[in-house]
Amino acid sequence: MAAKSREKPIVALKMPKAEVPLTERQEKYLAIAKEKLGFVPNVLQAYAWHSVKFAAFTEMYNDLMLGDSGLSKLEREMIAVTVSSANHCYYCLTAHGATVRQLSGDPRLGEQLVMNYRTADLTKKQRAMLDFAWALTKHPESIDEEHRAALRKAGWKDREIWDIAAVAAFFNMSNRISAATDKQPNDEYHSMAR
Repeated sequence: MAAKSREKPIVALKMPKAEVPLTERQEKYLAIAKEKLGFVPNVLQAYAWHSVKFAAFTEMYNDLMLGDSGLSKLEREMIAVTVSSANHCYYCLTAHGATVRQLSGDPRLGEQLVMNYRTADLTKKQRAMLDFAWALTKHPESIDEEHRAALRKAGWKDREIWDIAAVAAFFNMSNRISAATDKQPNDEYHSMAR
């Protein structure tokens, strides 16, 4: 018997229709995303019902993932995938796993981070970064000076440790919103950079 195809909504939680409509600038942001990627990521569509929430999400994302930092764009995406792996977040594993494949040019790295970052061929500095992001996600109450000292010993400066923590914290929040709303990844992510 053939499996039935089932269309799932972008977000299973029914959100109000444009409770606070997007601004013209935000509509342009969506148009640019579509132009660059060929689609509008469902995460953006999930916030599009409320311009203030959309602004908060996109501004924080853009600052953390694209702003000035001692972490490369790839390293920030590696944190996103590692945190999402710890949380089993289907949306972020799919979307950010694709971005890791794209930025690294290595489909294997994207899959390793999705499944178990410890299997990846990482620098000692990157391994320390991901160990910290994992611990912050799984056992935040255990984080102490020993964890920060391990990052410093690996070569991270305090400003960069802040960025590692901020990216990990953001994706913990994003993973929980995804779980709460059953947000689904765009189909296009599955075949990107393979």
